Amino acid sequence: MPTSSSSFLFILLFCFSTAALASDPFVFYDWTVSYLTASPLGVKQKVIGINGQFPGPILNVTTNWNVVVNVKNGLDEPFLLTWNGIQHRKNSWQDGVLGTNCPIPAGWNWTYQFQLPKSCGWIWGIIINNREVIPVPFGMPDGDITIFISDWYSKSHKELRQDVEKGINLGVPDGILINGLGPYRFDGAVAPDGITYLKINVEPGKTYRLRVHNVGISTSLNFRIQNHNLLLVETEGSYTVQQNYTNMDVHVGQSYSFLVTMDQNASSDYYIVASPRFVNSSAWGSATGVAILHYSNSQGPASGPLPDLPNENDPYFSMNQARSIRWNVSAGAARPNPQGSFKYGQITVTDVYVILNRPPELIDGKWRTTLNGISYLPPSTPLMLAQQFNIPGVYKLDFPNKLMNRPPKIDTSLINGTYRGFMEIIFQNNDTTVQSYHLDGFAFFVVGMDFGVWTENSRVTYNKWDGVARCTTQVFPGAWTAILVSLDNAGNWNLRAENLDSWYLGQEVYLNVLNTENDTDEAPLPGNAIYCGLLSSLQTDQAQRVNFSGASSLSDGHRRILVMLLIAFIGTFFK
Repeated sequence: MPTSSSSFLFILLFCFSTAALASDPFVFYDWTVSYLTASPLGVKQKVIGINGQFPGPILNVTTNWNVVVNVKNGLDEPFLLTWNGIQHRKNSWQDGVLGTNCPIPAGWNWTYQFQLPKSCGWIWGIIINNREVIPVPFGMPDGDITIFISDWYSKSHKELRQDVEKGINLGVPDGILINGLGPYRFDGAVAPDGITYLKINVEPGKTYRLRVHNVGISTSLNFRIQNHNLLLVETEGSYTVQQNYTNMDVHVGQSYSFLVTMDQNASSDYYIVASPRFVNSSAWGSATGVAILHYSNSQGPASGPLPDLPNENDPYFSMNQARSIRWNVSAGAARPNPQGSFKYGQITVTDVYVILNRPPELIDGKWRTTLNGISYLPPSTPLMLAQQFNIPGVYKLDFPNKLMNRPPKIDTSLINGTYRGFMEIIFQNNDTTVQSYHLDGFAFFVVGMDFGVWTENSRVTYNKWDGVARCTTQVFPGAWTAILVSLDNAGNWNLRAENLDSWYLGQEVYLNVLNTENDTDEAPLPGNAIYCGLLSSLQTDQAQRVNFSGASSLSDGHRRILVMLLIAFIGTFFK
Protein backbone atom coordinates (compact mmCIF):
# COMPACT_ATOMS: atom_id res chain seq x y z
CA MET A 1 0.00 0.00 0.00
CA PRO A 2 1.51 3.38 -0.97
CA THR A 3 2.23 5.96 1.68
CA SER A 4 3.27 9.56 1.47
CA SER A 5 6.94 9.96 0.65
CA SER A 6 9.08 13.07 0.83
CA SER A 7 11.37 11.74 -1.88
CA PHE A 8 10.33 10.70 -5.33
CA LEU A 9 10.97 11.44 -8.95
CA PHE A 10 9.11 13.35 -11.62
CA ILE A 11 9.59 12.43 -15.25
CA LEU A 12 8.54 15.18 -17.63
CA LEU A 13 7.19 14.33 -21.05
CA PHE A 14 6.89 17.52 -23.00
CA CYS A 15 4.00 17.58 -25.45
CA PHE A 16 0.49 19.07 -25.93
CA SER A 17 -4.57 18.20 -25.51
CA THR A 18 -12.77 16.55 -24.11
CA ALA A 19 -15.07 13.87 -24.26
CA ALA A 20 -14.15 11.29 -26.86
CA LEU A 21 -16.24 10.97 -29.99
CA ALA A 22 -17.09 7.53 -31.34
CA SER A 23 -15.11 8.28 -34.49
CA ASP A 24 -11.96 9.26 -32.60
CA PRO A 25 -9.47 6.36 -32.51
CA PHE A 26 -7.86 4.92 -29.40
CA VAL A 27 -4.16 4.10 -29.28
CA PHE A 28 -2.60 1.99 -26.51
CA TYR A 29 0.96 1.90 -25.23
CA ASP A 30 2.88 -0.03 -22.57
CA TRP A 31 5.83 1.82 -21.05
CA THR A 32 8.26 0.51 -18.45
CA VAL A 33 10.42 3.20 -16.85
CA SER A 34 13.72 1.79 -15.59
CA TYR A 35 17.39 2.52 -15.03
CA LEU A 36 19.80 1.93 -17.90
CA THR A 37 23.50 2.48 -18.50
CA ALA A 38 24.56 5.02 -21.11
CA SER A 39 27.70 7.02 -21.96
CA PRO A 40 26.58 10.27 -23.60
CA LEU A 41 29.82 12.04 -22.65
CA GLY A 42 32.09 9.01 -22.88
CA VAL A 43 31.73 7.93 -19.24
CA LYS A 44 29.25 5.23 -18.22
CA GLN A 45 26.49 6.40 -15.92
CA LYS A 46 23.02 5.39 -14.80
CA VAL A 47 20.22 7.04 -16.78
CA ILE A 48 16.45 6.63 -16.90
CA GLY A 49 14.92 5.11 -20.02
CA ILE A 50 11.63 3.81 -21.33
CA ASN A 51 11.22 0.21 -22.53
CA GLY A 52 14.98 -0.31 -22.34
CA GLN A 53 15.79 2.60 -24.64
CA PHE A 54 17.67 5.85 -24.10
CA PRO A 55 16.71 7.96 -25.90
CA GLY A 56 13.49 6.36 -27.10
CA PRO A 57 11.52 6.70 -30.36
CA ILE A 58 9.04 9.52 -30.92
CA LEU A 59 5.27 9.36 -30.35
CA ASN A 60 3.41 10.67 -33.41
CA VAL A 61 -0.36 11.21 -32.95
CA THR A 62 -3.18 13.40 -34.26
CA THR A 63 -5.63 15.85 -32.72
CA ASN A 64 -8.66 14.18 -31.04
CA TRP A 65 -6.99 10.78 -30.73
CA ASN A 66 -7.53 9.06 -27.38
CA VAL A 67 -4.23 8.02 -25.84
CA VAL A 68 -3.97 5.26 -23.22
CA VAL A 69 -0.55 4.75 -21.64
CA ASN A 70 0.04 1.98 -19.10
CA VAL A 71 3.16 3.00 -17.17
CA LYS A 72 5.11 0.60 -14.97
CA ASN A 73 7.52 2.00 -12.41
CA GLY A 74 10.70 -0.06 -12.68
CA LEU A 75 12.71 2.40 -10.58
CA ASP A 76 13.64 2.05 -6.91
CA GLU A 77 11.55 5.03 -5.78
CA PRO A 78 8.04 6.44 -6.37
CA PHE A 79 7.66 8.69 -9.39
CA LEU A 80 5.16 10.69 -11.43
CA LEU A 81 5.05 11.21 -15.16
CA THR A 82 3.68 14.58 -16.29
CA TRP A 83 2.93 15.76 -19.81
CA ASN A 84 4.24 19.27 -20.39
CA GLY A 85 1.89 21.08 -22.73
CA ILE A 86 -0.99 18.64 -23.03
CA GLN A 87 -3.96 20.75 -22.07
CA HIS A 88 -6.04 18.03 -20.40
CA ARG A 89 -9.46 19.54 -20.93
CA LYS A 90 -11.39 19.48 -17.64
CA ASN A 91 -9.34 16.46 -16.60
CA SER A 92 -6.45 17.43 -14.36
CA TRP A 93 -6.59 13.88 -12.94
CA GLN A 94 -4.32 12.93 -15.86
CA ASP A 95 -1.83 15.74 -15.36
CA GLY A 96 0.61 13.66 -13.34
CA VAL A 97 1.74 16.23 -10.77
CA LEU A 98 1.56 16.15 -6.97
CA GLY A 99 -1.57 18.26 -6.83
CA THR A 100 -3.49 15.78 -8.96
CA ASN A 101 -1.95 12.32 -8.51
CA CYS A 102 -0.35 10.15 -5.86
CA PRO A 103 3.12 8.99 -6.93
CA ILE A 104 3.34 5.57 -8.58
CA PRO A 105 5.13 3.32 -6.04
CA ALA A 106 8.16 1.30 -7.14
CA GLY A 107 7.03 -1.87 -8.89
CA TRP A 108 3.51 -0.55 -9.52
CA ASN A 109 1.84 0.58 -12.70
CA TRP A 110 -0.70 3.27 -13.46
CA THR A 111 -2.67 3.94 -16.63
CA TYR A 112 -3.09 7.42 -18.05
CA GLN A 113 -5.98 8.06 -20.44
CA PHE A 114 -6.59 11.37 -22.17
CA GLN A 115 -7.70 12.89 -25.44
CA LEU A 116 -5.66 15.33 -27.48
CA PRO A 117 -8.14 18.20 -27.88
CA LYS A 118 -6.09 20.26 -30.27
CA SER A 119 -2.92 20.40 -32.27
CA CYS A 120 -0.86 22.12 -29.61
CA GLY A 121 2.35 21.04 -31.26
CA TRP A 122 5.09 18.93 -29.89
CA ILE A 123 7.59 18.95 -27.11
CA TRP A 124 9.98 16.28 -25.98
CA GLY A 125 9.19 13.49 -28.35
CA ILE A 126 5.45 13.86 -28.88
CA ILE A 127 4.31 15.25 -32.22
CA ILE A 128 0.62 16.14 -32.48
CA ASN A 129 -0.52 16.55 -36.06
CA ASN A 130 -3.39 18.68 -37.33
CA ARG A 131 -6.50 16.96 -38.56
CA GLU A 132 -6.79 17.06 -42.35
CA VAL A 133 -9.46 19.79 -42.16
CA ILE A 134 -6.98 22.20 -40.53
CA PRO A 135 -4.50 23.64 -43.07
CA VAL A 136 -0.85 24.29 -42.23
CA PRO A 137 0.29 27.85 -43.17
CA PHE A 138 3.38 26.73 -45.09
CA GLY A 139 4.22 24.31 -47.86
CA MET A 140 4.69 20.65 -47.08
CA PRO A 141 8.37 20.19 -46.21
CA ASP A 142 10.46 17.46 -47.81
CA GLY A 143 11.23 15.94 -44.43
CA ASP A 144 10.57 16.26 -40.71
CA ILE A 145 13.43 16.18 -38.18
CA THR A 146 13.14 16.33 -34.38
CA ILE A 147 16.10 17.71 -32.44
CA PHE A 148 16.39 17.58 -28.64
CA ILE A 149 18.95 19.81 -26.99
CA SER A 150 19.67 19.52 -23.29
CA ASP A 151 22.20 20.19 -20.60
CA TRP A 152 23.76 17.11 -19.05
CA TYR A 153 25.32 16.50 -15.66
CA SER A 154 27.51 13.54 -14.90
CA LYS A 155 25.97 13.25 -11.44
CA SER A 156 22.88 11.12 -11.00
CA HIS A 157 19.51 12.72 -10.25
CA LYS A 158 19.88 11.54 -6.65
CA GLU A 159 23.24 13.28 -6.29
CA LEU A 160 21.85 16.44 -7.86
CA ARG A 161 18.98 16.37 -5.38
CA GLN A 162 21.43 16.25 -2.51
CA ASP A 163 23.40 19.18 -3.91
CA VAL A 164 20.31 21.33 -4.35
CA GLU A 165 19.18 20.52 -0.80
CA LYS A 166 22.51 21.90 0.40
CA GLY A 167 22.04 25.12 -1.55
CA ILE A 168 24.69 24.16 -4.14
CA ASN A 169 24.01 25.73 -7.54
CA LEU A 170 23.91 23.27 -10.42
CA GLY A 171 26.37 25.48 -12.29
CA VAL A 172 27.76 24.87 -15.76
CA PRO A 173 26.66 21.48 -17.12
CA ASP A 174 29.26 18.85 -17.96
CA GLY A 175 28.06 18.85 -21.54
CA ILE A 176 25.27 19.65 -23.96
CA LEU A 177 23.55 16.71 -25.67
CA ILE A 178 21.80 16.73 -29.04
CA ASN A 179 19.27 13.91 -29.28
CA GLY A 180 20.85 12.34 -26.22
CA LEU A 181 24.27 12.08 -27.86
CA GLY A 182 27.59 13.77 -27.13
CA PRO A 183 29.38 16.41 -29.21
CA TYR A 184 31.05 15.87 -32.57
CA ARG A 185 34.84 15.87 -32.16
CA PHE A 186 35.43 19.39 -33.46
CA ASP A 187 38.03 19.96 -30.74
CA GLY A 188 40.10 17.17 -29.22
CA ALA A 189 40.25 18.99 -25.91
CA VAL A 190 36.46 19.17 -25.73
CA ALA A 191 35.21 15.94 -27.29
CA PRO A 192 37.32 12.82 -26.69
CA ASP A 193 37.53 9.99 -29.19
CA GLY A 194 34.76 7.42 -29.23
CA ILE A 195 31.79 9.63 -28.33
CA THR A 196 28.74 8.95 -30.49
CA TYR A 197 27.33 12.12 -32.03
CA LEU A 198 24.26 13.00 -34.07
CA LYS A 199 24.55 13.10 -37.86
CA ILE A 200 21.57 14.35 -39.87
CA ASN A 201 21.51 13.34 -43.53
CA VAL A 202 19.79 15.71 -45.98
CA GLU A 203 19.41 16.22 -49.70
CA PRO A 204 20.60 19.43 -51.38
CA GLY A 205 17.92 21.90 -52.40
CA LYS A 206 15.23 20.37 -50.18
CA THR A 207 13.45 22.03 -47.24
CA TYR A 208 13.06 20.29 -43.88
CA ARG A 209 10.99 21.06 -40.81
CA LEU A 210 13.24 21.02 -37.75
CA ARG A 211 11.45 20.69 -34.42
CA VAL A 212 13.86 21.91 -31.75
CA HIS A 213 13.19 21.33 -28.04
CA ASN A 214 15.18 22.34 -24.96
CA VAL A 215 14.58 19.33 -22.70
CA GLY A 216 17.27 20.19 -20.17
CA ILE A 217 16.90 20.94 -16.49
CA SER A 218 18.44 24.38 -15.95
CA THR A 219 20.31 25.87 -18.92
CA SER A 220 19.13 28.25 -21.65
CA LEU A 221 20.64 27.12 -24.95
CA ASN A 222 21.36 28.88 -28.23
CA PHE A 223 20.65 26.80 -31.34
CA ARG A 224 22.21 27.47 -34.75
CA ILE A 225 23.34 25.73 -37.95
CA GLN A 226 26.48 26.81 -39.75
CA ASN A 227 25.67 28.89 -42.90
CA HIS A 228 21.92 28.15 -42.73
CA ASN A 229 18.92 30.34 -41.92
CA LEU A 230 16.16 29.19 -39.57
CA LEU A 231 12.70 30.22 -40.77
CA LEU A 232 10.51 30.20 -37.64
CA VAL A 233 6.98 28.90 -38.35
CA GLU A 234 5.62 27.54 -35.04
CA THR A 235 6.15 27.44 -31.31
CA GLU A 236 4.34 25.19 -28.81
CA GLY A 237 1.27 24.77 -30.97
CA SER A 238 0.96 28.33 -32.27
CA TYR A 239 1.83 29.25 -35.84
CA THR A 240 4.07 32.31 -35.88
CA VAL A 241 4.75 35.16 -38.25
CA GLN A 242 7.40 33.62 -40.48
CA GLN A 243 10.79 35.23 -39.92
CA ASN A 244 14.38 34.19 -40.60
CA TYR A 245 16.86 33.85 -37.75
CA THR A 246 20.53 32.88 -37.80
CA ASN A 247 20.19 31.47 -34.29
CA MET A 248 17.53 31.09 -31.59
CA ASP A 249 17.73 31.15 -27.81
CA VAL A 250 15.67 28.20 -26.59
CA HIS A 251 15.00 28.35 -22.88
CA VAL A 252 14.26 25.40 -20.60
CA GLY A 253 11.04 23.66 -21.66
CA GLN A 254 10.56 25.67 -24.86
CA SER A 255 10.08 24.35 -28.40
CA TYR A 256 10.20 25.78 -31.91
CA SER A 257 9.62 24.64 -35.50
CA PHE A 258 11.91 25.96 -38.23
CA LEU A 259 11.92 25.44 -41.98
CA VAL A 260 15.52 25.02 -43.14
CA THR A 261 16.41 24.91 -46.83
CA MET A 262 19.55 23.03 -47.85
CA ASP A 263 20.83 25.83 -50.10
CA GLN A 264 24.59 25.61 -49.55
CA ASN A 265 27.19 24.29 -52.00
CA ALA A 266 28.06 21.25 -49.86
CA SER A 267 31.80 21.90 -50.03
CA SER A 268 31.76 20.26 -46.59
CA ASP A 269 29.44 19.13 -43.83
CA TYR A 270 28.01 21.80 -41.52
CA TYR A 271 28.01 22.20 -37.76
CA ILE A 272 24.77 22.07 -35.76
CA VAL A 273 25.46 23.82 -32.45
CA ALA A 274 23.72 24.13 -29.08
CA SER A 275 25.63 26.11 -26.47
CA PRO A 276 24.79 27.54 -23.04
CA ARG A 277 23.50 31.07 -22.68
CA PHE A 278 23.67 33.35 -19.65
CA VAL A 279 26.19 31.13 -17.88
CA ASN A 280 28.57 33.22 -15.80
CA SER A 281 31.60 31.06 -16.41
CA SER A 282 34.44 30.83 -18.91
CA ALA A 283 33.93 27.05 -18.89
CA TRP A 284 30.88 27.15 -21.17
CA GLY A 285 32.97 26.20 -24.22
CA SER A 286 33.62 22.74 -22.81
CA ALA A 287 29.87 22.18 -22.62
CA THR A 288 29.04 22.97 -26.26
CA GLY A 289 26.91 20.42 -28.07
CA VAL A 290 27.82 19.86 -31.71
CA ALA A 291 26.17 17.63 -34.30
CA ILE A 292 26.67 17.34 -38.07
CA LEU A 293 24.42 18.29 -40.99
CA HIS A 294 25.49 16.09 -43.89
CA TYR A 295 24.47 16.79 -47.49
CA SER A 296 24.32 13.69 -49.66
CA ASN A 297 26.83 15.34 -52.03
CA SER A 298 29.11 16.67 -49.29
CA GLN A 299 32.76 16.91 -50.27
CA GLY A 300 34.27 16.57 -46.82
CA PRO A 301 33.91 16.91 -43.04
CA ALA A 302 32.80 20.10 -41.31
CA SER A 303 35.63 22.55 -40.75
CA GLY A 304 36.45 25.99 -39.46
CA PRO A 305 35.25 27.67 -36.28
CA LEU A 306 31.81 27.01 -34.88
CA PRO A 307 29.20 29.63 -35.86
CA ASP A 308 29.37 32.53 -33.45
CA LEU A 309 27.31 32.72 -30.29
CA PRO A 310 25.41 36.02 -29.90
CA ASN A 311 27.09 38.52 -27.62
CA GLU A 312 26.86 37.06 -24.15
CA ASN A 313 27.26 40.51 -22.62
CA ASP A 314 24.21 41.88 -24.41
CA PRO A 315 21.08 40.49 -22.71
CA TYR A 316 18.93 42.82 -24.82
CA PHE A 317 19.73 40.69 -27.87
CA SER A 318 17.87 37.71 -26.44
CA MET A 319 14.99 39.82 -25.14
CA ASN A 320 14.55 41.60 -28.47
CA GLN A 321 14.62 38.22 -30.21
CA ALA A 322 11.88 36.97 -27.89
CA ARG A 323 9.80 40.10 -28.52
CA SER A 324 10.09 39.56 -32.28
CA ILE A 325 8.22 36.23 -32.10
CA ARG A 326 4.64 37.03 -33.09
CA TRP A 327 1.42 35.08 -33.49
CA ASN A 328 0.28 34.44 -37.08
CA VAL A 329 -3.28 35.73 -36.65
CA SER A 330 -4.24 34.83 -40.23
CA ALA A 331 -3.36 31.14 -39.89
CA GLY A 332 -5.75 28.33 -39.07
CA ALA A 333 -5.78 27.14 -35.49
CA ALA A 334 -6.50 23.76 -33.94
CA ARG A 335 -10.16 24.21 -34.64
CA PRO A 336 -11.53 25.42 -38.01
CA ASN A 337 -11.41 29.13 -37.17
CA PRO A 338 -8.59 31.67 -37.50
CA GLN A 339 -6.21 32.10 -34.59
CA GLY A 340 -6.78 35.83 -34.62
CA SER A 341 -10.53 35.54 -34.04
CA PHE A 342 -9.75 35.44 -30.31
CA LYS A 343 -9.03 39.12 -29.67
CA TYR A 344 -7.40 38.78 -26.28
CA GLY A 345 -6.55 42.48 -26.09
CA GLN A 346 -10.25 43.39 -25.88
CA ILE A 347 -11.10 41.09 -22.96
CA THR A 348 -11.53 42.56 -19.48
CA VAL A 349 -8.96 41.30 -16.98
CA THR A 350 -10.59 39.86 -13.86
CA ASP A 351 -7.54 38.98 -11.73
CA VAL A 352 -3.98 40.34 -11.57
CA TYR A 353 -1.03 38.55 -9.95
CA VAL A 354 2.46 40.02 -9.76
CA ILE A 355 4.57 36.97 -8.92
CA LEU A 356 8.08 37.61 -7.68
CA ASN A 357 10.74 34.93 -7.34
CA ARG A 358 13.93 35.09 -5.33
CA PRO A 359 17.16 33.04 -5.23
CA PRO A 360 17.29 30.11 -2.79
CA GLU A 361 17.21 31.15 0.85
CA LEU A 362 17.12 29.41 4.21
CA ILE A 363 13.60 29.00 5.58
CA ASP A 364 13.24 27.02 8.82
CA GLY A 365 16.78 25.75 8.30
CA LYS A 366 16.19 24.41 4.76
CA TRP A 367 17.15 25.84 1.40
CA ARG A 368 13.96 26.90 -0.37
CA THR A 369 12.82 29.03 -3.29
CA THR A 370 9.67 31.13 -3.18
CA LEU A 371 7.00 32.83 -5.25
CA ASN A 372 5.62 35.91 -3.50
CA GLY A 373 7.38 34.78 -0.36
CA ILE A 374 5.75 31.33 -0.27
CA SER A 375 7.59 28.08 -0.89
CA TYR A 376 5.02 25.53 -1.98
CA LEU A 377 4.59 22.50 0.27
CA PRO A 378 3.00 19.51 -1.50
CA PRO A 379 0.49 17.93 0.88
CA SER A 380 0.54 14.19 1.49
CA THR A 381 -2.98 14.05 0.00
CA PRO A 382 -3.19 15.50 -3.53
CA LEU A 383 -5.40 18.56 -3.94
CA MET A 384 -7.79 16.80 -6.32
CA LEU A 385 -8.37 13.95 -3.88
CA ALA A 386 -8.85 16.36 -0.99
CA GLN A 387 -11.53 18.18 -2.98
CA GLN A 388 -13.15 14.94 -4.15
CA PHE A 389 -13.51 13.65 -0.58
CA ASN A 390 -14.13 17.05 1.07
CA ILE A 391 -11.10 16.79 3.35
CA PRO A 392 -10.56 20.11 5.17
CA GLY A 393 -7.23 21.70 6.03
CA VAL A 394 -5.16 20.24 3.18
CA TYR A 395 -4.66 23.59 1.41
CA LYS A 396 -5.56 27.26 1.53
CA LEU A 397 -6.98 29.46 -1.23
CA ASP A 398 -4.97 32.46 -0.10
CA PHE A 399 -1.98 32.84 -2.42
CA PRO A 400 -1.23 36.58 -2.39
CA ASN A 401 -1.48 38.59 -5.61
CA LYS A 402 1.76 40.38 -4.75
CA LEU A 403 4.70 40.02 -2.38
CA MET A 404 3.57 40.61 1.19
CA ASN A 405 5.57 42.43 3.84
CA ARG A 406 6.28 39.35 5.94
CA PRO A 407 9.02 36.71 6.31
CA PRO A 408 9.06 33.94 3.67
CA LYS A 409 7.30 30.75 4.65
CA ILE A 410 6.60 27.19 3.55
CA ASP A 411 2.90 26.62 2.91
CA THR A 412 0.27 24.94 0.71
CA SER A 413 -1.28 28.09 -0.70
CA LEU A 414 -3.28 28.10 -3.96
CA ILE A 415 -4.42 30.80 -6.37
CA ASN A 416 -8.21 31.04 -6.25
CA GLY A 417 -8.91 31.37 -9.96
CA THR A 418 -12.21 32.57 -11.42
CA TYR A 419 -13.73 30.05 -13.82
CA ARG A 420 -13.93 31.67 -17.27
CA GLY A 421 -12.05 34.64 -15.86
CA PHE A 422 -9.18 36.35 -17.69
CA MET A 423 -6.02 36.52 -15.60
CA GLU A 424 -2.99 38.75 -15.97
CA ILE A 425 0.20 37.31 -14.47
CA ILE A 426 3.44 39.27 -14.25
CA PHE A 427 6.57 37.30 -13.43
CA GLN A 428 9.24 39.45 -11.77
CA ASN A 429 12.63 37.74 -11.69
CA ASN A 430 14.82 38.82 -8.77
CA ASP A 431 17.21 35.92 -9.31
CA THR A 432 20.52 36.14 -11.18
CA THR A 433 19.64 33.51 -13.80
CA VAL A 434 17.04 33.18 -16.57
CA GLN A 435 13.93 31.41 -15.28
CA SER A 436 11.31 29.58 -17.36
CA TYR A 437 7.71 29.23 -16.17
CA HIS A 438 5.20 26.67 -17.43
CA LEU A 439 1.45 26.51 -16.88
CA ASP A 440 -0.41 23.21 -17.17
CA GLY A 441 -3.92 23.12 -18.61
CA PHE A 442 -3.71 26.31 -20.68
CA ALA A 443 -1.94 28.25 -23.37
CA PHE A 444 -1.26 31.88 -22.49
CA PHE A 445 -0.44 35.03 -24.44
CA VAL A 446 3.01 36.53 -23.89
CA VAL A 447 2.18 40.23 -24.08
CA GLY A 448 5.24 41.97 -22.70
CA MET A 449 8.72 41.74 -21.19
CA ASP A 450 11.36 44.25 -20.19
CA PHE A 451 14.22 44.82 -17.81
CA GLY A 452 13.61 46.58 -14.51
CA VAL A 453 10.61 46.49 -12.18
CA TRP A 454 7.08 46.11 -13.58
CA THR A 455 4.68 48.94 -12.78
CA GLU A 456 1.10 49.73 -13.74
CA ASN A 457 2.50 51.98 -16.48
CA SER A 458 4.26 48.97 -18.05
CA ARG A 459 0.95 47.95 -19.60
CA VAL A 460 1.29 50.66 -22.26
CA THR A 461 4.07 48.52 -23.79
CA TYR A 462 1.93 45.37 -24.04
CA ASN A 463 1.34 43.71 -27.40
CA LYS A 464 -2.44 43.37 -27.43
CA TRP A 465 -2.81 42.05 -30.96
CA ASP A 466 -0.38 39.26 -31.93
CA GLY A 467 1.50 38.23 -28.80
CA VAL A 468 2.35 34.56 -29.27
CA ALA A 469 0.30 31.92 -27.45
CA ARG A 470 2.40 29.25 -25.74
CA CYS A 471 2.70 27.36 -22.45
CA THR A 472 6.29 28.17 -21.37
CA THR A 473 7.90 31.60 -21.16
CA GLN A 474 11.29 32.90 -20.08
CA VAL A 475 11.89 35.65 -17.54
CA PHE A 476 15.29 37.29 -17.74
CA PRO A 477 17.24 38.16 -14.57
CA GLY A 478 16.34 41.58 -13.24
CA ALA A 479 13.38 41.70 -15.63
CA TRP A 480 9.66 40.92 -15.94
CA THR A 481 7.40 39.03 -18.33
CA ALA A 482 3.63 39.53 -18.53
CA ILE A 483 1.12 36.94 -19.75
CA LEU A 484 -2.66 36.82 -20.18
CA VAL A 485 -4.58 33.57 -19.78
CA SER A 486 -8.24 32.64 -20.21
CA LEU A 487 -9.24 30.33 -17.33
CA ASP A 488 -11.67 28.23 -19.37
CA ASN A 489 -10.41 24.84 -18.16
CA ALA A 490 -11.78 23.65 -14.82
CA GLY A 491 -9.42 21.81 -12.49
CA ASN A 492 -6.26 22.29 -10.43
CA TRP A 493 -3.42 23.41 -12.67
CA ASN A 494 0.25 23.61 -11.82
CA LEU A 495 2.21 26.82 -12.46
CA ARG A 496 5.88 26.05 -11.98
CA ALA A 497 9.48 26.93 -12.68
CA GLU A 498 10.87 24.74 -15.46
CA ASN A 499 14.35 25.21 -14.03
CA LEU A 500 14.13 22.07 -11.99
CA ASP A 501 16.35 23.15 -9.13
CA SER A 502 13.99 26.10 -8.56
CA TRP A 503 10.90 23.89 -8.85
CA TYR A 504 12.47 21.30 -6.57
CA LEU A 505 12.94 23.85 -3.82
CA GLY A 506 9.34 25.11 -3.92
CA GLN A 507 8.88 27.55 -6.78
CA GLU A 508 5.40 26.50 -7.88
CA VAL A 509 1.75 27.17 -7.16
CA TYR A 510 -1.60 25.71 -8.27
CA LEU A 511 -4.45 27.56 -9.93
CA ASN A 512 -7.67 26.28 -8.43
CA VAL A 513 -10.22 26.82 -11.23
CA LEU A 514 -13.64 25.43 -10.33
CA ASN A 515 -17.02 25.84 -11.96
CA THR A 516 -19.14 26.29 -8.84
CA GLU A 517 -22.36 26.22 -10.86
CA ASN A 518 -21.71 22.88 -12.56
CA ASP A 519 -19.56 20.31 -10.79
CA THR A 520 -19.95 17.96 -13.79
CA ASP A 521 -17.70 20.30 -15.76
CA GLU A 522 -14.73 18.21 -14.65
CA ALA A 523 -13.95 14.57 -15.34
CA PRO A 524 -14.86 12.17 -12.53
CA LEU A 525 -12.38 10.43 -10.26
CA PRO A 526 -10.56 7.76 -12.33
CA GLY A 527 -11.50 4.20 -11.49
CA ASN A 528 -7.81 3.31 -11.14
CA ALA A 529 -6.88 6.19 -8.82
CA ILE A 530 -4.00 5.61 -6.41
CA TYR A 531 -4.73 6.73 -2.85
CA CYS A 532 -2.15 8.15 -0.48
CA GLY A 533 -1.82 10.49 2.49
CA LEU A 534 -5.05 10.77 4.49
CA LEU A 535 -6.77 8.38 2.05
CA SER A 536 -4.18 5.59 2.15
CA SER A 537 -6.68 3.27 3.82
CA LEU A 538 -8.76 3.23 0.62
CA GLN A 539 -5.94 1.76 -1.45
CA THR A 540 -6.11 -1.89 -2.40
CA ASP A 541 -3.02 -3.92 -3.19
CA GLN A 542 -1.68 -3.62 -6.72
CA ALA A 543 -2.65 -7.21 -7.48
CA GLN A 544 -6.29 -6.40 -6.73
CA ARG A 545 -6.42 -3.36 -8.96
CA VAL A 546 -7.79 -3.61 -12.48
CA ASN A 547 -6.42 -1.37 -15.22
CA PHE A 548 -9.31 -0.25 -17.35
CA SER A 549 -7.25 0.22 -20.52
CA GLY A 550 -6.38 -3.36 -21.40
CA ALA A 551 -3.04 -1.90 -22.44
CA SER A 552 -1.06 -4.97 -21.43
CA SER A 553 -1.67 -6.73 -24.74
CA LEU A 554 -0.04 -4.46 -27.30
CA SER A 555 1.06 -5.22 -30.81
CA ASP A 556 4.59 -4.56 -31.99
CA GLY A 557 3.15 -1.73 -34.04
CA HIS A 558 1.94 -0.01 -30.90
CA ARG A 559 5.20 -0.58 -29.09
CA ARG A 560 7.14 1.43 -31.65
CA ILE A 561 5.54 4.68 -30.48
CA LEU A 562 7.46 5.79 -27.39
CA VAL A 563 8.60 9.03 -25.85
CA MET A 564 12.05 10.59 -26.01
CA LEU A 565 13.39 10.61 -22.46
CA LEU A 566 16.60 12.62 -22.25
CA ILE A 567 16.74 13.82 -18.67
CA ALA A 568 14.52 13.02 -15.72
CA PHE A 569 15.17 15.04 -12.58
CA ILE A 570 12.95 17.02 -10.35
CA GLY A 571 13.65 15.37 -7.11
CA THR A 572 12.64 15.55 -3.52
CA PHE A 573 9.94 17.71 -2.05
CA PHE A 574 9.80 18.51 1.63
CA LYS A 575 6.98 17.70 4.01
